[in-house]
Amino acid sequence: MSLKSRLDDALEAATSTGAIVGAHVIVDHRGQRVYDKTIGYNDRDVGESLAPDAIFRLSSLTKPIVATAILAMCDRGLLALADPVTKYLPDFQPALPDGTRPTILLDHLITHTAGLGGEVPLFDDERIDPAFLAVGLNRWHLSLEANIQRLMRVPLQFAPGEGWAYSQGLDVLGLVAAKIVDGSLGDAVEEFVTGPLGMKDTAFLAVEPSRLAIPYADSADGPVPMQDPHSVLNRSGGVTPFSPGRNIDPRVYHAGGGGMSGTAEDFMLLLRALLGLEGGVLAPATIKAGLQDHVPAQISGPDPGWGFGRFGAVLRDADTADCPCAAGTVRWGGIYGHTWFIDPENHIAALAMTNTAMSGYEGALPVAVRDAIYDGLKDDA
Repeated sequence: MSLKSRLDDALEAATSTGAIVGAHVIVDHRGQRVYDKTIGYNDRDVGESLAPDAIFRLSSLTKPIVATAILAMCDRGLLALADPVTKYLPDFQPALPDGTRPTILLDHLITHTAGLGGEVPLFDDERIDPAFLAVGLNRWHLSLEANIQRLMRVPLQFAPGEGWAYSQGLDVLGLVAAKIVDGSLGDAVEEFVTGPLGMKDTAFLAVEPSRLAIPYADSADGPVPMQDPHSVLNRSGGVTPFSPGRNIDPRVYHAGGGGMSGTAEDFMLLLRALLGLEGGVLAPATIKAGLQDHVPAQISGPDPGWGFGRFGAVLRDADTADCPCAAGTVRWGGIYGHTWFIDPENHIAALAMTNTAMSGYEGALPVAVRDAIYDGLKDDA
């Protein structure tokens, strides 16, 4: 079967069963577009199809965009990854459990090796104030600085560089970037990434709210339209909180770890840039270094067989990871229902964006899309 037929089958299986409400999948191979399909619904209840120019809540697809902005600043001599965070944020000195305050470098933040945790605590009065909790689980109406102050109160999980833990390091880097441009993180991203690449529909505040895809959430009875806020059980047995209204609220802080919205076509421009197909953003040497694994081999990354670079997880061992991709493949996703990967050795960039959390992120579709691509390319050869 051809790549197109295999991907068509994978998408039809996901949407016809109701596991995924709507999806947009794009694949580039050797610089050429080999697949681009939108399927399913934006509004399932009224039968409204998902549009090719739908704007999605990017969640953690925001991270490689902000990482690219930071690296572009480094290329221009405005920052250095070897700099301590305190050079730009003098008060940012979280402590280890023993009370010592180690030096955290910008590179620790971008590679999630700083020792930071993933949650920001509430103050005691906020825990009991219904009016405060009502604004959403992401505390939209606090400033980015206020949220970073909360993050500093959490003890580090390990000394910087001695472990890996997915964290809010990109939020901290976002504050650094904002200070460098003397504006907002959105200003920095537009100047160094979305502007140069022509990502016209990607921003922290949705550029056309009417085009925002309706978000759906997994439930025991299948995907349901999200409330605001909304909580979803994840595969770890915990609860993942969502606040879909933050992308249309001008009071929201710019969260470098997950606050942007944008289209699939826009995000493919970033992936193409990381494969060296779109110029003008990062130096080739910066891209090459960013795609490498920066987690020491003796330290476990996010999953078996995977380390982590400056844009996402990096495939160390395909057999351990049970993955058909070549070693050095970089991938990540977003909890609103998205996954992406780039395989530099095989010249593949692939993106699956859905409006269904968490199935579009950690369900059957991402693996089905990945396998359909590699099996299809073999058949088409």
